Parts: sequence; C-alpha cells; structure tokens
Amino acid sequence: MAEPTPINILRGHKSQIHAAAFVRRNERLATGDADGYVMLWDLAIMRPKAVWQAHQGAILAIRGWGSDKIITHGRDHRLVVWQLRLEDEQNLAAVSPLEHTGDAPPQPWMLHVLEVNTMNFCAFAGCPNTPGANTALTDDGSASILVAVPNTLLAESIDIFELPSQKRIHTVKPGEKHGMAMTLAILYKERHLVLIAGFENGMCSVFVLRPNSREWITTYRSQSHSQPVLSLDADVQGDYFISSAADALLGKHPIPTSLQTVISEPMAAAEKAHATEHPNPTPATTAATTGVGALFAGQTGAAKTADTHETLGTKAWEHPLKVANTKHAGQQNLTIRSDSRIFATAGWDAKVRVYATRSLKELAVLKWHQVGVYAAAFAHIKPDAEEAATADGGRQLQDAAREGSESASDDALVLQSEGGPVSTRAMTTVKNRRLHHAKHTHWVAAGAKDGKLSLWDIY
Repeated sequence: MAEPTPINILRGHKSQIHAAAFVRRNERLATGDADGYVMLWDLAIMRPKAVWQAHQGAILAIRGWGSDKIITHGRDHRLVVWQLRLEDEQNLAAVSPLEHTGDAPPQPWMLHVLEVNTMNFCAFAGCPNTPGANTALTDDGSASILVAVPNTLLAESIDIFELPSQKRIHTVKPGEKHGMAMTLAILYKERHLVLIAGFENGMCSVFVLRPNSREWITTYRSQSHSQPVLSLDADVQGDYFISSAADALLGKHPIPTSLQTVISEPMAAAEKAHATEHPNPTPATTAATTGVGALFAGQTGAAKTADTHETLGTKAWEHPLKVANTKHAGQQNLTIRSDSRIFATAGWDAKVRVYATRSLKELAVLKWHQVGVYAAAFAHIKPDAEEAATADGGRQLQDAAREGSESASDDALVLQSEGGPVSTRAMTTVKNRRLHHAKHTHWVAAGAKDGKLSLWDIY
C-alpha cells in the first residue's frame, strides 16, 4: 500500500507553527506561530487572505467563533477575540511573515481581551454557553460562550469565563496535588456543565457542576499516564475523551456526570462473612436473600433499608475505557474529527498519526515534515443526512459547472478571436468548483517546527 502524500504544502510562517484551526465552514484555515503571527489561508486558492501579529509571544491556540470571529490565545498572557468578517479581509495585509518588511501589518478589530495565565503553556478550551448544544465553537454563532483557562495564581486550578461579558463565573479547584493543569476541555453533556483537565503528574480528571449549585464534584480521575498529559479532546456528544502525554500511551476515558455507588468496607466484609457461613445456600434461602438483601436475612424491611444506606457510599470513577501503548512518545495536539470516527496527533517525531476512536488502532501515518509537528487540525465533517443533501447539491453544481464551462469556453473563444477579454463566466465556474472542493474535502492540516503546513485528504 502506497504511503499517503500531502495534497499541498503552504509556506509563509517564519517560525514554528503551534496552532491551526479550520474556520468559516472550511473555507479558511487559521494558523498561528511562535512569533505571534496569525495567517488566514483561503483554501480555494491556497493563498493567505489576512496576516497580522495577534500576540507578542507564541500562540498557544486558535479557534473560530461563528463565521465572523476568531479567538487567539498567546504566551503574552492574553486571550483575544477578533472580528474578522469576509469583507474585513480586504483591509488587512496578505503578505506572509517570510516576505513582510517594514511596519507591523494592520490588525482586525479587537472585540474582547482577557488577561489570563499562560505560564504552563496550557491552551484555552471553549464551548457554547447553551446546555445541549454542539461542543464545537467553529461554526456555532452562539451569542454567549464559555472559556476555560488556568487560574492566574494557582496553576492547578481552572477559571471559567463567560464571553462577551468577560466575567469569571467559576473557579474549579481539584483539591489534590496533581501539578499544573496542562490541557483542558469544556462542554455541556445533556444539561451538565463538564470540565475535563489533564495534569502535570499524568492524571486526567472530570469535574461536573452540580445542578442549581456552584459546587463542582470530581466524577472521574485516572492516572493513565506516567508523564505530563500533553493534550486531550472530547467527542461531540460528550460520551468520552481521549488523552495523549509525553509517554507513549493513549487513554480513552468516560465522562460520567455523577458519582458511582460503591460498597463500603464493612459491607464488603459482611458479604464475605455471609458467604463463609452459608457456602451452599438452599434454593429457598437464595431466593429470599439475593444481592444486598442477603446481608440482612431475618431483619425487617425497614431495618434493611436503613442499614443499606449506611453501608453504601459514592466515589469518582477511576478506570479508563481503554489504554493503548503506541510505542511513540510525545504525541500532542490530539484532536477528534467532528464525526467522532477518527482522531489525529501531532508528533515530536515529525509524523501525524491517525487513529480510530473506537479501538485506538493506528490507521495512518502522515510523514512529510523533517522536524517535529506541533499542530494538527481536521476540517469539519457534516452529519450523514446533511452530507447526503450536500452531495446532491454538489452533483447539481458539478453538472451546472460542466454545462457552464462548455458554454463559457465557447464564449471565451469568441471573445479571444475578437481580441476582447476572456469571459468571466468560465472564471466564476472555476472559482465555485474550487470553493466547493475546499469546503467538502476531508482535510487534515499539520503545522511543524519548520514553519510549513502540509494539507492531506484522507478518510
């Protein structure tokens, strides 16, 4: 089987690329580098449409917010929301940092600025502030969103802000010495607000806000990694999350919204004693004393209930769903595709690896860069029903394009023979076809230490 090769290589950044995100329904790819520059690429023509210096330090993360805003998080302790509509692009520079000379290029309109802690290189996480909403911000036009960042004073605690009000509405304190928070995710699962964090000691934890309360409870904790957790991502439905670390392990974890019920030690001892006293119970005894009731044979119903509540307890879930040893240390920037079928990691060994979310089985290795890959991003994949409708529309577009290109080519020949300009009808058709291709390709983007971007089309 032939190794996959990139569809395109984009060059323009002068320093290593740390962040990438597809925005505006895959029409644009936003990338950020170690010098604080953001480049917005037009995927129909594979050229930059807007370039500006968003931060005075390295960019940790980029996310789209609806179709007209972009969020950047930099090492200069700032999180900035920029207004960047399609019509705003013409007012910005399109010259790459490699080619730029002179004064700093103009910036888009700055809507909001949050002063945040970036001492531990932890990128922000965000979600729509709407229970039951899709976890993705990219194509969501929610008027209000939540962002999670490490606390300014305590690196192991996490602050949650609401935008656009810029108010801090929660501070989550893990309560144990896990070291610094290294990576975060925030989402609504059903009507529960959930925060997921990976820590310096390899611990992954899930925190859930109690309904009608400001109290956070830890519903899951697992130290599946022996090294600091580098990245994690949750699937769109909030059923699970997957983590990667500086070690070679991948972990798939549940996202419980409540604590599990456990049997206390006295109750477990009582069960053991009962089993010793009655090694071969009669059928009558078995029928009357099954489960928890076996401990209280001969007691009244009220007494059984009271004792049962005294001996039952709750605690956080502790066991991951699956752990896989990939034998490749240093996989970061883990991202799950929007259809939750595959995920990708950016590797210190210069490779992007693609895995199946169900089994954690490696599906593909994308190798082009010669130095470490720091950023990986998936284009948004539409749901099956929407994809089918889009496919019908795409076929209609292609039919129209073929018809248009034939007649347009005739027009062009006539105009050229008369010495006039080439017909714009053919040009418009080509532009539409390129735009349709850009929006519906299953892109994987990889940004590396060499400042180059590779674009792949797989699965």
